Amino acid sequence: MALKIYNTLTRKKEIFKPLRDKRVGLYTCGPTVYNYAHIGNLRTYVFEDILQKTLEYNGYKVKRVMNITDVGHLTSDADTGEDKIELESKKEKKSVWEIAKFYTRSFLNDIKELNIKKPEVIVPATETVKDQIKIIKILIGKKCAYETSKAVYFNVVKFKNYNKLSKQPLSEKITAAREEVIEDPEKKHPADFVLWFKLAGHYKNHVMRWPSPWGNGFPGWHIECSAISTKYLGQPFDIHTGGVDHIDIHHTNEIAQSEAAFGKPLAKFWLHGEFLIIDQSKMSKSEGNFITLDTLKNHVFDPLAFRYLILTANYRSKLNFTWESLEAAKNAYDKLKESVVAIKNETKKSFLSKTDFGKYQNKFLSYIDNDLEMPRALALLWEIIKSKKLDNKTKYDLIMDFDKVFGLNLAGIKTKKIPPQILKLANEREKYRQEKNFKKADELRKKIESLGWLIEDTPHGPKIKKIAFLG
Repeated sequence: MALKIYNTLTRKKEIFKPLRDKRVGLYTCGPTVYNYAHIGNLRTYVFEDILQKTLEYNGYKVKRVMNITDVGHLTSDADTGEDKIELESKKEKKSVWEIAKFYTRSFLNDIKELNIKKPEVIVPATETVKDQIKIIKILIGKKCAYETSKAVYFNVVKFKNYNKLSKQPLSEKITAAREEVIEDPEKKHPADFVLWFKLAGHYKNHVMRWPSPWGNGFPGWHIECSAISTKYLGQPFDIHTGGVDHIDIHHTNEIAQSEAAFGKPLAKFWLHGEFLIIDQSKMSKSEGNFITLDTLKNHVFDPLAFRYLILTANYRSKLNFTWESLEAAKNAYDKLKESVVAIKNETKKSFLSKTDFGKYQNKFLSYIDNDLEMPRALALLWEIIKSKKLDNKTKYDLIMDFDKVFGLNLAGIKTKKIPPQILKLANEREKYRQEKNFKKADELRKKIESLGWLIEDTPHGPKIKKIAFLG
């Protein structure tokens, strides 16, 4: 059984073989810290976490590196507009450094709440400016980059197979570039991209600035990932990931500058997560249709219920977010936790069947090793829970084993304490039900619901649950 993952570079599933035996270098593009991460961004980070956990489940030791973009990402992914962090600093009347620090801390808190394993190495772009300058100097020396009065550009014509990742003909990129306002008439080619911005023209008052052989200025967006990945993983490394929106510009430019500089591939595998969409369009800050993790929490949703929702779709499929779909995921996750607690409580009366454990573990592995097929793996989990043939010890051990990849924190389930007031009302309601005073019982049910709790009548007595409010 071999791990197969879809490589955007070749447009097909390939058997994964690391460059170094049982050791994997994984680079995951991090956030631009000018605002809160929205749940569309977070879907990508959950996918990358599942990838890491799957690799580790297969026995690989993973070194994961992530950048933090805290300079150089303009309001357009092309080289136009304002620096996103400087723009936000003006809005909030804070320094650029305060903005970057605040939203970095917020992002790290979000990934912690989603049970995403913190990358081994996290590096802000501003800490590697010297490394970025070194690569730019190499590119100029190889005549793959050139200087104008406003910037230093990468010359795309000098790099063969510039479109090998995007598969987009250069003529299409030329057309797109020509339709925009080209800021620098000294550019040799409309698709050339900035490696270093000088403090000139629109950027003469840019706050973040560093000395360089081309004068004071700041790096372009793409060069940071080349510098950070090469510094901490070497080149080539095994896997580079990000969102599908990075394919045409950011990752295409990364490949061009890294491979032109060092004459060897940047990464062996390229994996990309699809969009989370809302109202049939991409969730984005620029569209103003984004929802944060705090939004979900304010609606009384556990962040791990959102993680459960993500598991219901393959990472290469679009996932349409609705409050109803999140409510369904929350209910399924709550039911899962209840089932795990019930199974755990019965494990002392049962024993582990190594045969059954091995059989289901192999089945689970066949799903996750088929390009991270989480929906089928999740269905297998429910099959195990509902099975009348498996004993509880085997069930529980399989659940704990699978959760090494799912990341739903099923080992750390804590039963939510029901307030005494709710218990008292529930007992009174049950008394009225037994007396067949259904009118009074219904009044108490509504009162309990108004306080944020739901009563579900079962053959074994009433069950009390916390309500998640929709909005």
